[in-house]
Amino acid sequence: MTVLSVGAALIAAVIPLAPAPVAGAPVAGAPVAGAPVAGAPETTCRVKDDRLVEISGLVADGDGYVVVNDGADEESGRKIFYLTRKCKVTRTVSYPSRPQDTEDMARGADGTLWIGDIGDNDRERAGIGVWRLAPGAKSPTLFRLSYPDGAHDAEALLIAGDGTPIVVTKDPLTAGVYVPERALDASATVPLRRAGAFRIPVTTTGNPYGFKGRFVVTGAATSPDGTRVALRTYADAFEFDVEPGGSADAVVRAIGEGTPREIALPDEPQGESIAYTADGAALLSVSERTDGADSVDMLRYALPDAPAPVAASSEASSSSRSSSSPDKAGQPASAERAGRDGLPVGALAAGGALIAAALVLGLVIARRRSR
Repeated sequence: MTVLSVGAALIAAVIPLAPAPVAGAPVAGAPVAGAPVAGAPETTCRVKDDRLVEISGLVADGDGYVVVNDGADEESGRKIFYLTRKCKVTRTVSYPSRPQDTEDMARGADGTLWIGDIGDNDRERAGIGVWRLAPGAKSPTLFRLSYPDGAHDAEALLIAGDGTPIVVTKDPLTAGVYVPERALDASATVPLRRAGAFRIPVTTTGNPYGFKGRFVVTGAATSPDGTRVALRTYADAFEFDVEPGGSADAVVRAIGEGTPREIALPDEPQGESIAYTADGAALLSVSERTDGADSVDMLRYALPDAPAPVAASSEASSSSRSSSSPDKAGQPASAERAGRDGLPVGALAAGGALIAAALVLGLVIARRRSR
């Protein structure tokens, strides 16, 4: 349930606004603001159950929903919850052992539920895990994973069409995209590899956390047909088209090289969950409860029929990979492209300066530690 930890804020303060990607890893195009977005959301139902105060993962399942809490302190909240369309809990499934910090959910094409036990506010976990609940199973199975480059906080989990889990980190500005090196094994820890990265586009969407709320990925979702994926921040969702087949490689390429469509999710109390509706026509979002609220609304954002892209696609991939190299005029290629695509270079620079200043000044949002 971290908004932005002290460590993340310090990291963000020193990360370049146009960071160089890992060699060979795809990275999304330069940040561009001002894309058309979906209309105002509608409330589908209201979650009132006292056990669901830190909802961090959500999927649409059949004629209802499934949710998990974020590292719940109370044992009653450390379960997988099945909800009706009216957000009433009908049943729960317990874990065979205590999870550390369950931050997201995903649903496979075959109906298998996956829970990302991937949160790590203080970046001190030796490994992370994903829980798999097959259709009809009485309890989920844990698969342990380890990063190749040290601990990361993460709140976003995707499941590719081939059943591969994909973890997207909460690293500020540029999120890492990690996939397992080999098939999952319940009896052994499987190493991850950094397969790509997502440089979060700049937007101006209002949210309770200001600049920082637009800098970190807090959830992910895959459309029912596997042709689209979405990553969210506290302020926006970014939707990508995925190549037919929806393999893990295709999803990584979509996130790193594709042109995202922006769907604004403005002023949610603490939006961390994201899911597609069962028909894929809209996105669902639900926040953690804040400020002593006794309930929280599940919101539905209808997707535009033909949304304008966040950034032009013609040069996004090649330019982002060379963004650290100056052009002939001495400016980074990403800045030049931003000017061509409608966002003035001066505005981008000014926005970057404001972002850096806000972070350097230490405007770190208070957090409660997940266990």
